[in-house]
Amino acid sequence: MSADNGFAFDILRQGSSDAINVPINRLIVAGWTGRDQRAVRRHILELDERGVPGPETIPIFWRVPASRLTRADEIDGLGTANSGAVAFVLFQHEGELYVSVGSDHTGSDVVAREATVSKQMCDKPVAMEAWPFSEVASHWDHIFLRAWIVEDGERTLYQDGQVSALLDPAVLLDALTECEQGFGDGTLIYSGTFDLIGERCLAPRLEVEMYDPVLERSITHGYNIVHGHAEARR
Repeated sequence: MSADNGFAFDILRQGSSDAINVPINRLIVAGWTGRDQRAVRRHILELDERGVPGPETIPIFWRVPASRLTRADEIDGLGTANSGAVAFVLFQHEGELYVSVGSDHTGSDVVAREATVSKQMCDKPVAMEAWPFSEVASHWDHIFLRAWIVEDGERTLYQDGQVSALLDPAVLLDALTECEQGFGDGTLIYSGTFDLIGERCLAPRLEVEMYDPVLERSITHGYNIVHGHAEARR
């Protein structure tokens, strides 16, 4: 669905639900968003020692074309190495903040050379459902984010952690404002992610979940990935 017509979300409230159409004209992916920023800086220094350039500031925000936001059942991974990563997703509509779950699918074979290109080259899957942030704000740090890779019918846990490992949404949005990008109606942001369980895997399917153990509810999304050489698929 185009940004001009809006992007549909089913808003799941406690005891009710409603559908809204949200115009998204700006898509942003955050990175280096670990809540323990000292550990993040140590990791950046380790990368620098290996000759891998780190960000000039943390957290960092990449602008991605809004047309990359998708709910397609299948996406083209492009390149020979690309993979998804679970993230919480924030957007605002008519002044109210909402949260959902998505996958920051990235060209991982490019990220070491050019992070901006790696973020922009792949579609960004997002779930259909969202919660009003006001309903989870008081117990936010209890919420889990999980991802599974699916291959040959076998579902394997790929990421599993609580959002307490990532910057709090208020801190994340304040940082976005400080770098003069701002946040408001029309902007959707991916939170960044945390460590994988095991090695990065080029699986043909990824499934993500945001689970609220306090209100005992989940938002899930899954998609298939076509891997291959970008040149061969033109």
